[in-house]
Formats: sequence, C-alpha cells, structure tokens
Amino acid sequence: MQGSGARRLFRFPFKAMGSPCEIQLYARDDGAARRIADLAIADAERLEARYSRYRDDSLLSAINRVAAAGGRIDVDAETAGLLNYADTCHRESGGLFDITSGLLRQAWDFKSGVLPEDGRIRRLLDRIGWHKVRWTPPTLRFEPGMELDFGGIVKEYAADHLATLCWNAGARHGLVNLGGDIRVIGPHPDGGPWRIGIQHPRRPGAESIETIALHQGGVASSGDYERCITVDGVRYGHILNPKTGWPVRHMAAVTVVGDLCVVAGSASTIAMLRQKDGPAWLASLGLRHLWVDVEGNVGGTLMGTDLR
Repeated sequence: MQGSGARRLFRFPFKAMGSPCEIQLYARDDGAARRIADLAIADAERLEARYSRYRDDSLLSAINRVAAAGGRIDVDAETAGLLNYADTCHRESGGLFDITSGLLRQAWDFKSGVLPEDGRIRRLLDRIGWHKVRWTPPTLRFEPGMELDFGGIVKEYAADHLATLCWNAGARHGLVNLGGDIRVIGPHPDGGPWRIGIQHPRRPGAESIETIALHQGGVASSGDYERCITVDGVRYGHILNPKTGWPVRHMAAVTVVGDLCVVAGSASTIAMLRQKDGPAWLASLGLRHLWVDVEGNVGGTLMGTDLR
C-alpha cells in the first residue's frame, strides 16, 4: 500500500466485545483494504473468544473455574502479558485498579434500578483483591471463590494489537475504533490528523465538548454514563471502587490520550477511581487528558490542543 497512486478511504464496520466497531483504511481499492481489515477483524474475534466472560468456552472462563475452586493454572505468553500489565496498574493505582473486582457484578444490577444491600457487598469484598492472587509467571494461584475480569484492559489492548496488524500488513493511514477506544494506524495521506470528538457525559447527541486532532497514538474514555442507575436523584455508575464495593462519585468522565490505547484506557479508569486526585495524577504522568465532574465542570490539558 505504499508508493504512488491515489488512495481512497474505506470503512469496515463490525461488532466485537459488545460494542460497535470500525476500521478505517486508506487504500487504492476496496480489495486491498478489505484484505487487511479482514485480518484485523478476525483477530478481534479471536481475542473476544479468548477473554470474554460471557463465553463458557473462553480461556477466561477456564481460568475462572480454577479460580472459583482455589486452584492453580498456567497461562500462555499473551495472557501473561495482560496479567503483568494488570499487576502494574494495580500497583500504580494503589490497589484501585483490580481485575479481581468483577465479582461485584453479582451485587450490582444496573438494569434493576435498585441499590444492593451493604451485607452482600461486604461478603463479596472478602473474595476480592489482586494481592490475594499468587502470580508467578506463567502460573496463577487463587484463593477459593475468586474471579478475574479483563474488561478494563482487553478492548484497549485489542485496539493496539489490531492497529499493529494493519501496519504490518502494509497499511500506513487509518485507525481502529473499538467502541470508542481508538488507536491511530497513521495520519491521513496528506499528513493531516484524525479529528476525534469528545462528548459530554450528560448531554448525549449534543455538540462535542472538544475535538482533538490526533496524528498518532491512542485515545480512550471512562465514565459513569455507559451503565448506571439513578436512585433518589443520585447517579450510580458502573466503575466500582474495589475497596468499598461502591461506585465512584466525583468524575463523570475522563478521556486520555497516550502512545498506546491500553495505556490511555487504564489511565482514564484509574483517574475515575482516584476521584478528586485523578487530574493531578494524570498530570504527574504527563498524559494529555480531559475530565468532566458530576457538577458539569470541565478541565484538563486536552482543551484546544493539536496532538502530534
């Protein structure tokens, strides 16, 4: 896909990991673009089949059957890489980013409109904590009744992985969008950036808060708007503090730009979990970001930027 010749933009929508997705590629013809897109989409399906918590035949479900019994299991290199990254996020977040906290879904039903009982949350907290897992690559050892969930990592990892596949297959201009987690393959053929709008978490369908210009890297967002319930006028979002079992309450949404989408995604989630300290923590890492708090205040270093 290099050399002379006009290129056109081709779009390939698909669904993966419970989200609408799209790969955009510049190529000389549909066939050249489609061959690359098909490779990437097949790998998205592979990753979903391995790490979905909704599939009994997934690798994650096999790990969780061992975890529930308090056993041990060896994992492959790709899974070990995800676990090592999760371990780093747990350490850097002071234990707030915790892939064992998916058990809290048993208490929180965001379709019910009802808050869970404190007692049920407390009983689940006894079985949560990455520090309780003995991770000595490639071996995981669990205390009985535990569970892992890669939901905070795998979609962003997939965006990076698919972008790399496209690049290695010859694509130089395009992007991967997995449900709003975006990784740029390369800028437009004229060198221009991709323009990505950031929506207000309380004003769906309204004009974007900010439009960022992205030549490279990844962008991801976390917020309390994807799954939530409102009780007595108070919104409770799906991002749960693994130490209390209750939703975070300060930030409504955080968007982060990083060299990798997986870094942007985990950083935006950790910033949500750190609540009032989130923006200062992001600034200390040097990550470009934008936040909206539950009062509607907006801030961050992404306002009016052109990222290269």
